[in-house]
Amino acid sequence: MPNRLATATSPYLLQHADNPVDWREWGPEAFAEARERDVPVLVSVGYAACHWCHVMAHESFEDPEVGRVLDAGFVAVKVDREERPDVDASLMRAVTAMTGQGGWPMTVFCTPDGEPFHAGTYYPPTPHPRMPSFRQLLDAVGEAWRDRREEVVDQGARVAEALARRPAVGDGAAPPPDAEALGAAVTALLAEEDTVHGGLGGAPKFPPSAVCLWLLRHAATDAPTAADALGLAGRTLTAMARSGTYDQVGGGFARYAVDAAWVVPHFEKMLYDNAQLARAYLHWWRLTGEPTGARVAEETCDWMVSTLGTAEGGLASSLDADTPVEGPTGTHGVEGATYVWTPLQLAEVLGPDDGRGAADLLGVTAEGTFEHGSSTLRLTRDPWADPDDAARWTSVRDRLRAARAQRPQPARDDKVVMAWDGLAVAALAETGALLGRPDLVAAAGRVADLLVAVHRGGDGRWVRTSRDGRAGASRAVLEDLGGLAEGLLALHAVTGDPDRARLAEELCEVVLAEHVDERGDLADVAASADDAVLDRLGRHTDPTDGAAPSGTSAAAGALLGVAALTGSDRLRAAADRALAPAAELVRAAPRFAGWAMAVAEAALDGPREVAVLGPDGDAATDALHRAALAGTAPGLVVSRGEPGATVPAVLADRGLVGGRPAAYVCRGHVCDVPTTDPAALAVALGSRPPAH
Repeated sequence: MPNRLATATSPYLLQHADNPVDWREWGPEAFAEARERDVPVLVSVGYAACHWCHVMAHESFEDPEVGRVLDAGFVAVKVDREERPDVDASLMRAVTAMTGQGGWPMTVFCTPDGEPFHAGTYYPPTPHPRMPSFRQLLDAVGEAWRDRREEVVDQGARVAEALARRPAVGDGAAPPPDAEALGAAVTALLAEEDTVHGGLGGAPKFPPSAVCLWLLRHAATDAPTAADALGLAGRTLTAMARSGTYDQVGGGFARYAVDAAWVVPHFEKMLYDNAQLARAYLHWWRLTGEPTGARVAEETCDWMVSTLGTAEGGLASSLDADTPVEGPTGTHGVEGATYVWTPLQLAEVLGPDDGRGAADLLGVTAEGTFEHGSSTLRLTRDPWADPDDAARWTSVRDRLRAARAQRPQPARDDKVVMAWDGLAVAALAETGALLGRPDLVAAAGRVADLLVAVHRGGDGRWVRTSRDGRAGASRAVLEDLGGLAEGLLALHAVTGDPDRARLAEELCEVVLAEHVDERGDLADVAASADDAVLDRLGRHTDPTDGAAPSGTSAAAGALLGVAALTGSDRLRAAADRALAPAAELVRAAPRFAGWAMAVAEAALDGPREVAVLGPDGDAATDALHRAALAGTAPGLVVSRGEPGATVPAVLADRGLVGGRPAAYVCRGHVCDVPTTDPAALAVALGSRPPAH
């Protein structure tokens, strides 16, 4: 019989709806029940695409005896970290404070007041030399609660007190990162480059998505380190495009590589990675004309729309790391089963000649590069350089794609996350506009429309997630507001739709009304969000850019862009203050400040505001607009409207020049002489003639 999770909107929670555990969702009711029953609370945190979350679920949470022990001695709470990043962040701080490391699944035991007193991650079904079994852990925690209550409560109080201490994140009155700091960051990142395999650091190796976006902005400046930035970005993007982390058959990037050489991916595919990487590859092509950039950007956008697209017009969060495979003992998840190949399998699909050629091109060996003699696919050379080779590879890839579609497929987490879909709106809109794909621009519009229709409540409050067109219960956090505003700014730049600009401005006003704390700094969680347990643990805002931009840097980018469109000094000042906490991070750990540095680079550039005025559908207007969008200036903010337009304000009081469409390029309140010549505009914006 399904448990209480059967009505959840989170696919991760729904995966546990048939567990023999009386799971609850996070909320005051769970902790109230724990107080009434006088038992601890077990909080288990994970996400749908998490391999080890599935493993622990199968080993422990599907075990009726484990369920009996849990229900008798605990109140069990399941949390989707993607739906409740605030809960995840607070409890992860507890886990790392207690154990020195974190990860998912996350296992935290709390008092009925929500104070963590024991924490860890994955626990096996049988004991290991350095790790108890999950059942042993439950017995030990239950015994401690019964027999050493005072010690347990005191431990929880000490942990809660430590967590509630607000960490220093920098002086909000300090300036944002300056040109010298950004140049030094390039040098620091070069020292971290893997000069053999490409990318930053060693195994596991993650795609530095936001860092690449910043490096390309820096490369478009006249800084002494611009050439170094371009070289680092190009080498990294080339390595990833040829690697096993990029799906050479179907498009889209896996979460990371388990090895330093980018051969074996962790097979989950996340929307936030692919949205940022599509945009990074596009910007690489825009800056350099590198065809790999255009190809990978387009393929990644096509993959997002075709594979993650939902019936309502949104984009799903992720594909699972595991593929469900039927075995002698039933269905079980196998990593990579959809994606890996042997030489024999290639020959069966392609025939002996093309099979051998594909094995050579894709690094498929008799010994295998993965498990059980199978290999991941990676490009050992560039097949696109020669037209005949490219045509053959296109045919091979089409046949492999068709054959792979007949295999079992990984599960999809089809909830829509506002922040990540916002990032995808930006990638789809820009890629569609620059590569002549109006269908991708239309897809971006559908995603934005869904977010506005479903994620904005009647009370004006935004929610973070939805599924099947139904809004979830969790309030939007700062990264959601910033992420959607970023997407709307890009969509406005491409379409000229004033409503997109208006809504981006509205989101920035929500940021300033709901997400500014008593010190004047931005806060991840809205001031009106009600959660007594998290209030006790302390709500902390982390400026670190991880796999996706932090709330602080996402909001800073939105504030900066909207300030450029509206001429608002108030929003510009808020953007500069939002960037201030990143200054120390840029100096000490630039790998974790990628989007903050991209926003800081845009701020140093002005930003560069471009207003294109001319009749809609007019060829001369379109030519100026294309030149504006192709600009490589790091602070490029584009708006387009008809003569007489007043929204956004950057268009106001500007019109035709000599009866011809014109472009106005400004920085702050200072503007160049308007031009009617697309070539002159391209020069002013540092762009090259589009070559796609």
